[in-house]
Amino acid sequence: MGYRVKEVFYSVQGEGFHAGRPAIFCRLSNCNLWTGREEDRDDAVCKFCDTDFIGTDGQNGGSFASANDLVQHLLNFWPDASVAPFVVLTGGEPLLQVDQTLVDALHAAQFEIAIETNGTKRPPKGIDWICVSPKANAQVILTQGHELKLVYPQLENQPSDFSDLDFSFFYLQPLDTGEPKTQHANLKACLAYCLKHPKWRLSLQTHKILGVD
Repeated sequence: MGYRVKEVFYSVQGEGFHAGRPAIFCRLSNCNLWTGREEDRDDAVCKFCDTDFIGTDGQNGGSFASANDLVQHLLNFWPDASVAPFVVLTGGEPLLQVDQTLVDALHAAQFEIAIETNGTKRPPKGIDWICVSPKANAQVILTQGHELKLVYPQLENQPSDFSDLDFSFFYLQPLDTGEPKTQHANLKACLAYCLKHPKWRLSLQTHKILGVD
């Protein structure tokens, strides 16, 4: 199968367990919770998404006929051949496209693979790091992995709904509303919850604080 990629860029992971780690980000096109078009936001399952995942016209994006073609494209962004490359497959919803062929091709090129998913699709075998970020009104069927990262607050999703799932790490991340007063309130709410429930850790979008992609 082919792969449609919105953008590829090299930066540091801004969120969760791997925050601060250099990574190649591969944003795959499309999502199953929203079309990505503003006129459809009221009908979206996820109403707070701030990511452009439509099409293949982003930086270094495109259509790739094979997994090997995409892997070779990604390798162009890794600066040090002496260090195994680390790729974060994201979206949209990457599991609409990520299949066993792509996972195997990435591993053959010595990639360590992380994925950021809404948890509504089952992944192929062998992904090295699975981060699930549940979204309101979307049933999570991927109930085990390495990291669960919940945007907070969501009226429909409470941390207690997920705290018994089989993940190694649990993170709360303040909902970014774009409005400073509300954003600060969300941060304080996350901090208060984590302090009261120490199973949960605070995740900040440090790439936005640093002003990087």
